[in-house]
Amino acid sequence: MSRFYTSLFSSPFPMFPAKNSGYYALLISLCLASCQSDTPAQNTAASTATTTPPKTAAPATSTAWYRQYRTRLPGATDSVTVHLQNLGTGSDASSIGRVVGFYAGPKGQPFELASNPTSAPDSLLLREASHSRLNAGGYGAVWRLRRMGEAWVGTLAGQTVRLQPLPVSQGVAFDTQVFRDSVRARPQHPQDSVWGRISLHALLPTSNRQPLAGNMLHLLHGDTVFAGSAPTLPAIWEDMRRPFFNDYQEDMKAIFQQMEADTSRSGHRPMAMLNYTDERDTYVLWNADNLLSLGLFTYSYAGGAHGNYGTHVLSFDTRSGRPLPYDAIFRPDAKPRLEALLARYARPSLGLKPNEPLRNALFEETLPVTRNVYLTSGGAVFVYQPYEVAAYAYGEVRVFVPLRELRPLLQPGLPLQEGRSVAQK
Repeated sequence: MSRFYTSLFSSPFPMFPAKNSGYYALLISLCLASCQSDTPAQNTAASTATTTPPKTAAPATSTAWYRQYRTRLPGATDSVTVHLQNLGTGSDASSIGRVVGFYAGPKGQPFELASNPTSAPDSLLLREASHSRLNAGGYGAVWRLRRMGEAWVGTLAGQTVRLQPLPVSQGVAFDTQVFRDSVRARPQHPQDSVWGRISLHALLPTSNRQPLAGNMLHLLHGDTVFAGSAPTLPAIWEDMRRPFFNDYQEDMKAIFQQMEADTSRSGHRPMAMLNYTDERDTYVLWNADNLLSLGLFTYSYAGGAHGNYGTHVLSFDTRSGRPLPYDAIFRPDAKPRLEALLARYARPSLGLKPNEPLRNALFEETLPVTRNVYLTSGGAVFVYQPYEVAAYAYGEVRVFVPLRELRPLLQPGLPLQEGRSVAQK
């Protein structure tokens, strides 16, 4: 089967222009914490002193979860559903790992949320992560929350907010599994503080949705053709883990030999740059009615100034489990009109004024149509990888185009609801 996946280093959440210095600093701190830690990851699949795979790859003991909450935003009349995921990246079972999520505006535009890991299991600090929600200094509004029973209570931008858990999930309910492992750069040198770390965060439906579950596994595996038997989660994990361990130790062997032979130390590398990371996460980007959109978020650090990252997105019709790539969403003649719409709606996503040239943010004055697109109940989000259309400092560029503009361009039979306000769902 063909594969789109190559090892990318996915940042904890989308990054934004360097001129938004406050938020950019937060993101850099997350990346540095992930790629430069001298503490080995919790070993849950195999000994860190060997590359021999375990007989059975088992998921980590983790606090990872996906949950839905209902809240009314300050000043709003309608309530919204907030989708949150704990990715299970905390340092121990009592901590909260990196949390990501989203809620939808009344027109179906998703607004992203993200947090740092925290050692306090009963508190959560979320930041608005969508570019249109950032202030001039690059900071998003802060949700300061404390757990009260099953709810989260606190403030949003200084005003009271309460996140009440939904008794029954909208859309698809998920179970979360997390696999993590680490390997020494040189097993025969236990004094070294240099490690390779790898992790896999996976979601699977809790109910018997076999076509959907199988296609989600194909996505997680990196398959571009969703046919035949889907791989199992342990098999996907081994397909990631085994080559990463082998390649990492081969790289380290060559690097240490070079450093030992370099008496002038001109080729010396900081030890922190030898801590490699490979991470793959499943993000819920939309989950309501019969529409599910997921992001396969990949992150890889292999030395250098920074890592590489990206998100491959895909929607599903949960009635049948059918994947909805670009060709299943848009008519064959849609591209010219999509280009015009993207040029129009890219500006708010990039922090540009309505008539400001796109070149002020992008490499070119036009924005090409990407096939990396997912649906929401109110439109479509086009996702561009770092360096694809703008400088690295802009990170992933995400452009939302509302459904009212897309209607004439859509294929028939898509799982989109007519005439319903997203905020009222």
